Amino acid sequence: MNLLQNIAQYKIILGSQSPRRQELLRGLNLDFEVKVMDVEESYPSEIIGVDIPMFLAEKKARAFNEIMDENTMVITADTIVWHEGKVLGKPMNEDDAHKMLRTLSGKTHQVITGVCISTINKRKIFHVITEVSFSKLTDSEIDFYIENYKPYDKAGSYGVQEWIGFVGVEYISGSYYNVMGLPIQRLYNELKRWK
Repeated sequence: MNLLQNIAQYKIILGSQSPRRQELLRGLNLDFEVKVMDVEESYPSEIIGVDIPMFLAEKKARAFNEIMDENTMVITADTIVWHEGKVLGKPMNEDDAHKMLRTLSGKTHQVITGVCISTINKRKIFHVITEVSFSKLTDSEIDFYIENYKPYDKAGSYGVQEWIGFVGVEYISGSYYNVMGLPIQRLYNELKRWK
């Protein structure tokens, strides 16, 4: 049984190749297809904090404009790690990943996900913030994680659901699933209210 009968008329597209986002959306018991448009994840230098992932989620959604019809709903998202006034995006290489994790070690940062739900007649953009505190990580722990988990597709160079989350995350304030890349409880509530 699908509890979201109010959106049953839509063919839902998840505009993300992230396996974590796909897994989380499947958890809502929705039928959807995955389609990814080629969108450069750049943003104006004057926007900061929560505005960055919201801007990028909407930018990803706009890439679908040409294929939208009245029965299409597109869900796009972007997640950043925000720490000491800077974005920690996806690492470029091993050294970059090591620097990011060294920066996060022993400190608290924010994980911010912007989500955009789009149909031909309506667009809803929202964000969710989760605070994550890391214990002090040794260089050998950081090296072990990077070598074995290769977190090059992850904002801030880590996946909370992986080894480093088990041993390094001391405290989370807010949605755990947001740290995985999709604030699924908030998304469910936005879909439930969709008219």
